[in-house]
Amino acid sequence: MNLGYDFFDLDEEVKRYYHTTLEDFVNSGTLEIRDQKRGVVLDELIKNENDKVIAITPISHPVNFNHHLCRNDVLAIELRDTAGNIFDHLVFSDENDNVYKDDDYKNAHKEHYIEEICEDISWYGKTYVNVKNKFDVNNELPDVVVKRLIKEFGLPVI
Repeated sequence: MNLGYDFFDLDEEVKRYYHTTLEDFVNSGTLEIRDQKRGVVLDELIKNENDKVIAITPISHPVNFNHHLCRNDVLAIELRDTAGNIFDHLVFSDENDNVYKDDDYKNAHKEHYIEEICEDISWYGKTYVNVKNKFDVNNELPDVVVKRLIKEFGLPVI
């Protein structure tokens, strides 16, 4: 199924916009400054009138995206899942943004990661309070999730 929308990943767009790696971006400035920078990129993406899907990484300071939530042409959906399911999909990246799996390391530190994921779910749940549409992913594959999103929100299919 295809919505016919352009797809953007905010992390990738931030890297492109600021000519940086994700590692360097995450280690630069305060969280508030990084969220402001993410907000600038998000504003640029939304300016374009074309239909699009934007996967947004967690933003701690909602002032950087809340103004988009009241727009009639924005359908904001918070995708949610359990800490255990998120942990199962956890991967790592090096300083050059190369993604790799290290299940031995991940599983050796499972308790730590589950705790951090639970804290993130709690924290970001508060910052996304103005996102009215909540959608449980239920550890399903992306194509299954998309089909469910299309059905639930009545999105047109091309």
